[in-house]
Amino acid sequence: MAKRIVILNGSPRRKGNTSMLVKAFTEGAESAGHTVTEFFLGGMDVHGCKGCFGGHSSKECPCVQRDDMDKIYPAVKASDVVVLASPLYYWTMSGQLRTALDRLFALEEGDGNLLRGNGRAAVLLMAAEGYGFEDAALYYDHLMEHLRWKNLGKVLCGGVMDVGDIEGRKELDAARELGRSL
Repeated sequence: MAKRIVILNGSPRRKGNTSMLVKAFTEGAESAGHTVTEFFLGGMDVHGCKGCFGGHSSKECPCVQRDDMDKIYPAVKASDVVVLASPLYYWTMSGQLRTALDRLFALEEGDGNLLRGNGRAAVLLMAAEGYGFEDAALYYDHLMEHLRWKNLGKVLCGGVMDVGDIEGRKELDAARELGRSL
């Protein structure tokens, strides 16, 4: 059965190594008949959460702030799979991705929890100069537990600092196959 996949790409580089993992995953997913919508967060206007607890999950735009999250909320609400893609920054996900994740909390507020559970699943795609993915992977695992989403897999590619370093790496094949396997 075809799935609706949303990719939250937290890389600041459109053609960087993380984006190449996203591209490979997308190729695999689309070849299997899935629909993929990517949000390149580095090119979007997404403000930090104000911690106001003013969100209302059932509204079309659940957060009190008006910015590009208004494009992301309906896509995530309608999704079967959410892909979190990020370079490794200070042993965790990029600020671009973390900001969007914080703002998704509005879907858990108010008159119904539209984020947690609901049979949704997720994938983690990450690239880094080094190999210290443990903290980011632990955060992702805890997030999956909290959201009650099924973890469909992780592709973590270390040793790729400069744009294009990921070319020819087995992790691109793994991302493509993970997308195809959904």
